[in-house]
Amino acid sequence: MPWPEAMAPVRMRRVAVVVPQAALRDALVRIAEEGCVELDRAEEAVPGSAAVRLQRMRGHGDAAESQSAATAVLAAAAPDLDLLERQHSVGLLAGEAQLEERAQGAVRRGDVAALAGWCPAGEVSRVAGRLAAAGGALLPLPSPRGTDPPTLLRPGGPVSFTPLVTTYGTPAYADLDPSWPAGLAYVAMFGIMFGDVGHGALLLLGALALRLGRPRRFAPLSRLWPFLTGAGAAAMLAGAAYGEFFGPTGLLPVLWLSPLHSAARLLAAAVLFGAGLLALAHAAGAANRVREGGWGTGLYAASGCAGLLFYLGLALAAAGLLLHRPPAAVAGAALAGAGLALVAYGLFRATAGGGAGLAETAVRLFDIVVRTGTNTLSFARLAAFGLTHAALADLVWRGTTGLAARGAAGAAGAVLLFAVGTAVSFGLEALVAGVQALRLEFYELFSRLFETEGRPFRPWHVSPVEPADRAVKVIPCSPG
Repeated sequence: MPWPEAMAPVRMRRVAVVVPQAALRDALVRIAEEGCVELDRAEEAVPGSAAVRLQRMRGHGDAAESQSAATAVLAAAAPDLDLLERQHSVGLLAGEAQLEERAQGAVRRGDVAALAGWCPAGEVSRVAGRLAAAGGALLPLPSPRGTDPPTLLRPGGPVSFTPLVTTYGTPAYADLDPSWPAGLAYVAMFGIMFGDVGHGALLLLGALALRLGRPRRFAPLSRLWPFLTGAGAAAMLAGAAYGEFFGPTGLLPVLWLSPLHSAARLLAAAVLFGAGLLALAHAAGAANRVREGGWGTGLYAASGCAGLLFYLGLALAAAGLLLHRPPAAVAGAALAGAGLALVAYGLFRATAGGGAGLAETAVRLFDIVVRTGTNTLSFARLAAFGLTHAALADLVWRGTTGLAARGAAGAAGAVLLFAVGTAVSFGLEALVAGVQALRLEFYELFSRLFETEGRPFRPWHVSPVEPADRAVKVIPCSPG
């Protein structure tokens, strides 16, 4: 697909489900099986007979208590609810309760019932075909004014970084989908702080174990294997550049710099790398502001075009001063001033005007300038924690080599020290690097991308069962 479409959330369509009232249950079962449609709920839903029976069963504390977490399922034909209650069929009752709740949102006219909802545009034709078999239809509708569609980020196949974005929040439907750039930035920052070929290889082994579902008690964390894989690969690349293999052991040549001997260069590189990420975040934020509210909003926003112009101007001015290029410094200062003037106009326009508006604008403008500098310098922590990681690994290695020279007992102690020291430094630094990379991602980068919160797409999906309660394999639709 074209890259502009790939960088946006899944395109949604407002749809209407129109069926004969006699076929409403059959149509809802088919929709639940597809798992592609989010149906509107009734504003004041009344608990149906299945929900009442389910609540009554759970209140008894008998066999239903042990099945209270059962997965909801739906029978193809309407079941006998009294029989389900007597048989303690919590799963089927839960499915019927969900179906009754959706059915209450239907508008009924004569012999026809209609429900409204949202469906991924690429799945409309397939769902319409399923409904046609029940005598119904899925009709596209215009989107209601003042209501944004729900947001569904593209899953991205077997490797997905969408959990990184959704942990922060749900982007607005009009915004860009930053999952892949954010994931790559995260693993790059982690690698800079955790640069070591040996430690990175251990992370890759851990990612492989998660991918294979081992150990089983960590199975709920299996979706994190792409992060571990990327983090391990980035750590190995950075470790090769630092010449570190379980610390600065001398087993690998230094391809770029040694953190312990070139701390100032690493610090400058980290800040420069962070400035590049912030510039990209500003550019993505400017695109989001324009997509959300048009050029009138995007031009003057601090996280829009004006903020991007201000930051690029500051970067050019700083580069001109450091490289002793006065024309570049002057041009950068002019661009930064123009961007700041646009930001000030946008801030003042949002106030009540007058002296109070000017004072509020001045305070907020000062805050923007200060935060711009502190956000850039905040990336110095990449170098600081990279240096800390190298220092801890060096301490373990020095102790190991010192003990190894003291005979057989010293060699045994060296092996123990290396194993325990490596495990402690690995666990501590991996946790610190992971948290700090997440902090930089959320507070420095995402705060420029997102200003409004979207609503996540929550399709209704319940698996069907055959009359003999044998589960049917169901493959929910995969948008994109």
